[in-house]
Amino acid sequence: MHAVVINVSINDFPAAKAELDGIVPRVSGAPGFVAGYWVALSQDKGTSIVVFESEAAAQAAAAQVGAAGPGAATMDSVEVGEVIAHA
Repeated sequence: MHAVVINVSINDFPAAKAELDGIVPRVSGAPGFVAGYWVALSQDKGTSIVVFESEAAAQAAAAQVGAAGPGAATMDSVEVGEVIAHA
């Protein structure tokens, strides 16, 4: 399994939460999707971890993140890594 880890700066917290109503179903419908978590670290920082069955599926999903365009949050980083343990 591989995960896409995204760190964001939140420009408008209520709007960012509302945008998740459209983002979560799209991501969960992506090929190879296993699980996803979106975390508000504060009112102006957030992170998400989305796990996929394969590196190829994770890389494909990560490529879509950059194509999302501007919104209520600004992408600070998008990384793909191997899941080496889970519970």
